Amino acid sequence: MMLMDLGLMQVTFTFNKEFPGLGKRIKELRESSPKPLTLLAAEAGISATHWNRIENERVQYVPIETLRGIEKALGANLGVEYQEILNNLPGE
Repeated sequence: MMLMDLGLMQVTFTFNKEFPGLGKRIKELRESSPKPLTLLAAEAGISATHWNRIENERVQYVPIETLRGIEKALGANLGVEYQEILNNLPGE
């Protein structure tokens, strides 16, 4: 059964939030990892160059999917959670 059959509608939320020091934290975790940058980046699904730009905060936006890939490669949780962000959005 499709959602339209039930008269349900989905809403997509798109928002950005700053996480100061996130690049530095990623770099610290990478430097403590036994894996080389090229392997970590490949596991995250990005290039080593792009990983480096993220670490040095030379990118304006990081898609959540990219961040989750970095977390998976590092075996770490960087603490960026949807629910916390949604709970802190301005009210209606």
